[in-house]
Amino acid sequence: MNGKSQAPEVTVIMVSYNTSALTLKALETLFANAGDIAMHVVVWDNASADGSADAIADRFPDVELIRSDENIGFAAANNRVAERASTKWLLLLNPDTETYPNAIAQLVNFAKVQPKAGITGGRTVFPDGSLNAASCWNQMSVWSLFCAAVGLSRAFPDSPFFNPEAIGGWKRDSVREVDIVVGCFFCIRTDLWRELGGFDERYFMYGEEADLCLRARRQGYRPMITPTAQIMHLVGASTKRREDKMVQLMRAKATLVRDHWSPAKRSMGIALMWLWIATRRLATGLGSMFGLSKSAPLWRGVWRRRQDWLRGYS
Repeated sequence: MNGKSQAPEVTVIMVSYNTSALTLKALETLFANAGDIAMHVVVWDNASADGSADAIADRFPDVELIRSDENIGFAAANNRVAERASTKWLLLLNPDTETYPNAIAQLVNFAKVQPKAGITGGRTVFPDGSLNAASCWNQMSVWSLFCAAVGLSRAFPDSPFFNPEAIGGWKRDSVREVDIVVGCFFCIRTDLWRELGGFDERYFMYGEEADLCLRARRQGYRPMITPTAQIMHLVGASTKRREDKMVQLMRAKATLVRDHWSPAKRSMGIALMWLWIATRRLATGLGSMFGLSKSAPLWRGVWRRRQDWLRGYS
């Protein structure tokens, strides 16, 4: 479905998993607000158990709907759709998003005039309109993991020095080069996607876009963000349990360290990740004794499962 008379120039890929109401809203706002651009929209449903696929087929019969018999993960689902795409551009869009006016057209147009970026993204906000800074990140470093481990990132969230991964203090209100564009709103040329081999499917969920962006950077591309393309993103709607989400995030981080850090730094990176969760476990445990923390069960669970995430993805 492209909504325009001309041939589509972008394939919008949405991977859904048990987010029926959100996915329907995401599609509704996508078609209402995409802007002056011809799209082919594909939804891959990862074996949802909440009737998502039937609801999508009923409400949006012109959307290409692919019903998977199993949950193959975010990376593999995007790869399956992208390998069949015939458009010049691919745009990944999460099902827990709402598209703001002209966002898709603005992002693709920005990508066209910034060919050296290779990968582009926009600005994300929460439902109340406040900034959701998680549209992009800088890559991990020994310093950034140290700051996270000892609490400097939390103590000084607006400091680009003490919170470098989150690019602390930047409101995502200017065009800027970044290391990583997050997969919730992610635009790339189809030929570049294929040149890079798409997502590494070891990253079942989380980290796959970071890996792809870092591989693109090694080839000389410099991913960028534009504030003219904006969406609302809830974050984590398909991951209900905070502990499971954190374990998946840490597993992805451990894999990124092993894949992209020099051999001399890898052991230090894994040790700093261990220290990070150890300090959170200790601090929240002590805080709960005095009624100052309600997140002790979360960090106790993540700490208990540390052998799972320290190994990363095989």
